[in-house]
Amino acid sequence: MFKILIHSDSRYPTSRNIIRKSIVDTLARDHLENHQIEVSVAVVGSRKMQELAHSFLGDREGHAVLAFPFEEVAAGGEARRHGFVNFPDGTLRLGEIILCWPELVTCAGHDNVTVDREIYKLTSHAVGYLLGKHDE
Repeated sequence: MFKILIHSDSRYPTSRNIIRKSIVDTLARDHLENHQIEVSVAVVGSRKMQELAHSFLGDREGHAVLAFPFEEVAAGGEARRHGFVNFPDGTLRLGEIILCWPELVTCAGHDNVTVDREIYKLTSHAVGYLLGKHDE
């Protein structure tokens, strides 16, 4: 069972169904359909995404997507790269995906694809990141 929490301001006409489908499809490709998994998604504007990028990445670049996995944190604040937080309710909370509406619209234009297709691609990529599949 998957629980997908989506927060989007009404000024960003995001297809929640596309976001859900992308997450479910990605988790199913990794054979996780029999697990209780929760993923949070927020759709934000450019200013908020720049604030997040500055706070967490130390840059002021325009990002179409950011992903923040929930991992166990060791003493001193360092993330241990060998496990997620084990919640007592049995739900694996993978983490948070942040989509930047203006950036993803721009990316869709550059890639010559629909906005829904770009949302699907970016969300799927972010879920992979939450699962530990990092770009090199």
